[in-house]
Amino acid sequence: MMFTRELTRRCTISGMFAGLFAGAVGLPSPALALTESEASRLVGALVGEINAVIDSGKSESAMYRDFERIFSRYSDTSYIAAYTLGNDGRRASSAQKRAYSDAFEGYVARKYGKRFREFIGGRLEVTGVKKVKRWYEVSCVAHLRGEAPFEVTFLVSDRGGQPLFFNLYIEGINMLLTERTEVGAMLDRRRGDIDKLVADLRTAG
Repeated sequence: MMFTRELTRRCTISGMFAGLFAGAVGLPSPALALTESEASRLVGALVGEINAVIDSGKSESAMYRDFERIFSRYSDTSYIAAYTLGNDGRRASSAQKRAYSDAFEGYVARKYGKRFREFIGGRLEVTGVKKVKRWYEVSCVAHLRGEAPFEVTFLVSDRGGQPLFFNLYIEGINMLLTERTEVGAMLDRRRGDIDKLVADLRTAG
């Protein structure tokens, strides 16, 4: 999947530092109660719902609504939204943060829903789980018709009191870092106007 390659200097630096310091300050709090089996069950249920949607034969718009519901149910949306907005979130009002979180959830569901639509006729399969630092990494393999299998990985934590995924890799592409860069570029184009960014996200993806 091709992502936007045109990056501003600020977004590029932001992504570099996010990658360098993710292990220290950019990740969820330690998962004290979460177990390997719980992380695996969460992703198993998530994968089951994704497979059901791609096999449903629904229209594109209906599938995106389903993906948005799945994303909301299984992901740590508050953490993901805050991370992708980055330091700009410090100057946002509470209302702007709520509006951004809502708009971002729909944007991500549409964007990654388009990728999951490519799985029609195929399937996702959970293949393994392991503890990495303060979270669990649950590996899956995507089997598509006429294409070589590739890896999809979910990072799972219980920082908010329940198991949820807080990051996603598709063929090695890191969702958190990618979307932080994308959002930063969108905000730059709007000269830092968060309200205009929210308006952009409502139609983007």
